[in-house]
Amino acid sequence: MSWLIGQRFTVGLFVGGLILFGLAHLLGQSLWIEIGSRVLVYALAAASLDLLVGYAGMVSFGHAVFLLCGGYAVGILAKEGITYGLVQWPVAIAASSVLAAGIGALALRTGGIYFILLTLAFSQMVFYVFTGLSTYGGDEGLQVYPKSEFFRGVDLGNPDTMFLAVLVAVTLGFFVLQRVVSSPFGLVLQGCRQNEMRMRALGYETFYYKLVAFVIAGAVAGLAGALIANVTGFVTPDYGSWQRSGELLVMVILGGMGTLRGPLVGAVALLLLETVISEKTDHWPLILGSILVLVAIYLPNGLRTLATLWRRHEQRA
Repeated sequence: MSWLIGQRFTVGLFVGGLILFGLAHLLGQSLWIEIGSRVLVYALAAASLDLLVGYAGMVSFGHAVFLLCGGYAVGILAKEGITYGLVQWPVAIAASSVLAAGIGALALRTGGIYFILLTLAFSQMVFYVFTGLSTYGGDEGLQVYPKSEFFRGVDLGNPDTMFLAVLVAVTLGFFVLQRVVSSPFGLVLQGCRQNEMRMRALGYETFYYKLVAFVIAGAVAGLAGALIANVTGFVTPDYGSWQRSGELLVMVILGGMGTLRGPLVGAVALLLLETVISEKTDHWPLILGSILVLVAIYLPNGLRTLATLWRRHEQRA
């Protein structure tokens, strides 16, 4: 029972997704099923980045490259005739993990602004490698067809089935991240964020802790890449661009760093605002950017600040 209480967030995420699924069908708003799938995938990708930024204090500006790697792993295997999801998705996770290990082993030997610049540089290098793969679409991208195949009756071409598969996979991803951050390993990461020199003095090999965290974050982002490839049916090098990495970082900051709820809230807020405002005006980037500036100025801990203010108001009342 105590274990279940410790996983209240992941249980709540799964139950909330099922409720959204039921309401969308009840109200005849099937479009929200597809939007919900996209939001969940980006929430998982943002949560994997929050493991680095919010818990370990490592600001990566190239995290979307693991999203790119996972997506292309699925797309390339599908093009080569390997369509079984239980092969594609583990390969996507493994490929992203190996890439994360290579980037992390080099970038983590620096810190601060140099770490940010190195992660950005490596991501751009991988981005241009994929734009040069003319066999797999080059800079025009690659169609993922057919989508990942699983057991009989599991058709990811059906939006309902796709949403439920994404919900299960994202819940498992958040479960892994929750276990990591609540473990002694996660406490060491938080100690590194607060005072890495002190953690070294206590005998911790902080480089290896941070490298393992970097690999875990890359693996989870790789899973998100495999999911987004199936949700959209298409992969493109733009998935690994610095703009996409910036979007993930905005989701983390918008929802509140250092808590797995934050990236979920940030992804929901950012993507829904983008969807709603873009339907009203062609100048939606200006409006969305203004909203983000106001949040940065008046809500220093992201949207989580609103919950804190509300609790204080309730206590005073």
